[in-house]
Amino acid sequence: MRPLRPDGLPVFIPLMGASVCAGFPSPADDYVEEALDPARLIVTNPASTFMWRVSGSSMINAGVNDGDFVVVDRSLKPRPGDVVVAMIDGLFSVKRARRHGARLALDFDSPAMPPLVLDEAAEAAIWGVVTWSLTRHRTIR
Repeated sequence: MRPLRPDGLPVFIPLMGASVCAGFPSPADDYVEEALDPARLIVTNPASTFMWRVSGSSMINAGVNDGDFVVVDRSLKPRPGDVVVAMIDGLFSVKRARRHGARLALDFDSPAMPPLVLDEAAEAAIWGVVTWSLTRHRTIR
């Protein structure tokens, strides 16, 4: 899904320089390099990519905060360490895929949350792999 203007055309955002410094700025990077379509940056497989709004803070150590949007690609095979969207007992939830022995398990990624222990009766399946999380840093009014 591409961001669209009211007239239905894609939105392109100017890309400034090669990167932005998080330390001391460089005056050499003060120019517009190109226009970037955000959807092309975050979506590699459009037919299998979806967005979800996150509710809750159980994944803050993964950089996924309450209110963020996550981009989820269903075509990717989950690996240990991936942040995933899983269906657990019929409910969707963002979790960290971890290796517990020979099995791939799901866990929270927050110091305030105890480890997630799925009992034998629990039904769990990985729905897709989170490839991006989008954090709002300022409310726009």
